[in-house]
Amino acid sequence: MDPVQFFAASRLVIVAGKGGVGKTTVTAALARAAAGAGLRVLVVEVEGRSGLAGMFGLPGELSYTEVSLLRDQGPSGQGEVRARTLTPDEALSEYLHDHGLRRLSHRLARTGALDVVATAAPGIQDILVLGKVKQLERSGTADLVLLDAPAAGHAISFLRSARGLLDAVHVGPVATQAADVLELLTDPRRCSVLLVTLPEETPVNELIETAYSLEDQVGVHLGPVVVNGLYPALGGLDADPEAAAAAAGVTLLPGEVDALRAAAAFRTARQGLQQAQVERLAERLPLPQVRLPFLFTPDVGPAEAAELAVAVTREIGALAAPAS
Repeated sequence: MDPVQFFAASRLVIVAGKGGVGKTTVTAALARAAAGAGLRVLVVEVEGRSGLAGMFGLPGELSYTEVSLLRDQGPSGQGEVRARTLTPDEALSEYLHDHGLRRLSHRLARTGALDVVATAAPGIQDILVLGKVKQLERSGTADLVLLDAPAAGHAISFLRSARGLLDAVHVGPVATQAADVLELLTDPRRCSVLLVTLPEETPVNELIETAYSLEDQVGVHLGPVVVNGLYPALGGLDADPEAAAAAAGVTLLPGEVDALRAAAAFRTARQGLQQAQVERLAERLPLPQVRLPFLFTPDVGPAEAAELAVAVTREIGALAAPAS
């Protein structure tokens, strides 16, 4: 599939997954890949302190004010990545400012009244954030909006908030906002969800459960599953290190033969376990898979994010184009 076609399928892509599976890293790789295809990308994070800015070489964390992370990408030189955070307090403040209620917004911020409202009307905070996301998607200032969603457990309630509020509130601005958000989430031309997992039993189980919950309870369109952290296949793991060293004219130190055998056994077992989980995921959840390699580094910086972006582009290219 052509990467431009892939990224243009939905204007909003929500990246979700269990905590610790590399969801934010995948978001950064997707953003770089889309910018490399010449698209204007806006990344929105909702939990803060994700480290996403560092993956583009920017110190500190993102704020509500939009910043540029990457520019002049792609064949046309028009690809770019911008990013910001969204919080319920700031989204409400901006909403009230836009409707001529600036003094009220300051008062709510000072008194913490939003927390009281959130307790009385569960889901209102999520609707404030999603309402702003809807505004960003409609604005047309980005070809693609990537939402780095909350971890899987919260992601379901986060995306269910619109339907839940519509069941409780039938008229007024809250109902209108919830209806608009639900319309966005259930329109595959405007919104899709990419679920991220590691090739391990517990993350795979949670991803499968999340996928069916999102389809049944929210009605969102699910894009390909991103399987992150796959060990690259290595050849020669079944070779005897002692015989290989002798054939190469190399003398191994005491203990090295056993260490090499143990390392080869570990890598073989690890690859086998990962492959079994990938196959189980494909059987339980019949969605295309985008598979990304494990990076043998403690931190993900610009170089590592760029490497993953190349892998994303390659994997998208291997996907079958949708039937016309």
